[in-house]
Amino acid sequence: MKSTKNTTGKRILVSDLGREPGALKRAAENAIKRVLGKSRYILGEELGSFEKEFAKFCASSYAVGVASGMDALQISLMSLGAGRGDEVITAVNTAIPTAMAITACGATPRFVDVDNISFNMDPAKLKRAINKNTKAIIPVHLYGNPCEMNDVLRIAGKHKLPVVEDACQAHGASYGGKKTGAFGDLGAFSFYPTKNLGCYGDGGMIVTGSKRLADEARKLRNYGQSSRYSCEMTGINSRLDEVQAAVLRVKLKYLRHFNSRRIEIANLYSKHLKRLKEVALPSCDNGVEHIFHLYVIKCEKRDGLKAYLAKNGVESQIHYPVPLHLQPAFKCLGYRKGDFPSAERLSNEILSLPIFPLLSNGEINKICDLIKDFYGHSA
Repeated sequence: MKSTKNTTGKRILVSDLGREPGALKRAAENAIKRVLGKSRYILGEELGSFEKEFAKFCASSYAVGVASGMDALQISLMSLGAGRGDEVITAVNTAIPTAMAITACGATPRFVDVDNISFNMDPAKLKRAINKNTKAIIPVHLYGNPCEMNDVLRIAGKHKLPVVEDACQAHGASYGGKKTGAFGDLGAFSFYPTKNLGCYGDGGMIVTGSKRLADEARKLRNYGQSSRYSCEMTGINSRLDEVQAAVLRVKLKYLRHFNSRRIEIANLYSKHLKRLKEVALPSCDNGVEHIFHLYVIKCEKRDGLKAYLAKNGVESQIHYPVPLHLQPAFKCLGYRKGDFPSAERLSNEILSLPIFPLLSNGEINKICDLIKDFYGHSA
């Protein structure tokens, strides 16, 4: 392995928010000024317009803006009546908020292992996890790669169980030509700043084809009120504010273009790294459009590679280093090490490489050369 130094002095980040195009920043600033000029900050025109625009983007009938992706999942479950004594099934290798949304509405997470190739919920293991206490299923479109929704929906339909899609990393991804979020009874999105569609703070959205569920979600996000001072149920305070809605309306116009660039970057990575026997590339099944919120490889000597990239000015991350069943917060569920072998094995092999729309081809080449060098291959 050659000694390679980062001579540019500029660190390459996994996601670099500072590189937003100037035209986008100026449009976002103008949108914020528009909100400030109206002095209406909660449940106003910007949110109403963004909800309609995002529902159209997802080819869904209704959209309900909330304060975060976790809240989108929690309110979705609350609208389905999930609570104490219920179990909600989800993948064991997702981000912690997926499971926290389940506990927040009083239900209990029930984890299932994942496929070793797609990293998504294994439908065969999903079937075995269903029992008399199962209230709902949350498939996760991890890293922007759609889950096997035909299998999930077939299993859910057989058992008459509702499906809430965790599409928090999958804005614009599609399965069989249909956008993620539009398959289940409800779909949940996050607008955390590093997402493919991110705001300047926290934000989330619920999409659904059901007017009843949309109306229920609107009440639940606003203290359970159908109108001011008319409280019909116990709800929470979770509203996407006008400033963030205005910013997201601007950014939504860029989303298709930015997703296309992410796919280009992923293809370049795969082109350069496909011959490395030490590296397994992300899977892309036929009929699936992976929008690469993250570009995640499986690799030998993962920690050594991560350290080598860092020494040479390239950030990489591990999403996620500890599967949920081994998190201290879920010790009470009684799971043990070895219960989910695929997820546990993946947590020791996966590495997220830099990917964001303004990453240059030259930077991609540099990263790939470093990876080849680490494994002793000529660049």
